[in-house]
Amino acid sequence: MKTKNIMIVGVGGQGTLLASRILGNLLLNEGYDVKVSEVHGMSQRGGSVVTYVRSGDDVSAPIIDKGQADVILAFELLEAKRALPYLAPGGKIIVNTQQIDPMPVIMGSTGYPDGILETLGAADVTALDALSLAREAGSAKAVNVVLLGVLAKTGDIAREKWEETLLATVPAKFTELNRRAFDLGYHYTD
Repeated sequence: MKTKNIMIVGVGGQGTLLASRILGNLLLNEGYDVKVSEVHGMSQRGGSVVTYVRSGDDVSAPIIDKGQADVILAFELLEAKRALPYLAPGGKIIVNTQQIDPMPVIMGSTGYPDGILETLGAADVTALDALSLAREAGSAKAVNVVLLGVLAKTGDIAREKWEETLLATVPAKFTELNRRAFDLGYHYTD
């Protein structure tokens, strides 16, 4: 199998690292060679967080170079724009339309960029308000699982395998919340 490259981008506190752990566990359970690499910026302060998840028959390196990401799973609009150079030709972007102001915007030295979705428009983009769906599931913190539900529809791994891995990875007390969040993402249509 050709190596598949998935780049997960977001802001510290959005659950990107848990999403990468769930995805990595799923792919390992399916028998793939998997490499996961986490790049944290100022994640504790709401800064950018990037995770690379590479899988295939034989994956030699954990890093995704520019132009190599088959999928970008973006938890926030500006982070999707920042990751765009990494998208491979024919690649797909799944993006949460939530906007989280970076420090320069908070400090008033610049504004949040307009027209980000239009910037992404040349790519195959699924844009959704994952935050609203997460709240509908029961918690704003479930954005990551909503987005994983959307991602699950794009591949060839059975939904049941996704759910098994999800529920084996998250604490048992959050089982129903995560099941609802995954279901909302999986059934999302744009």
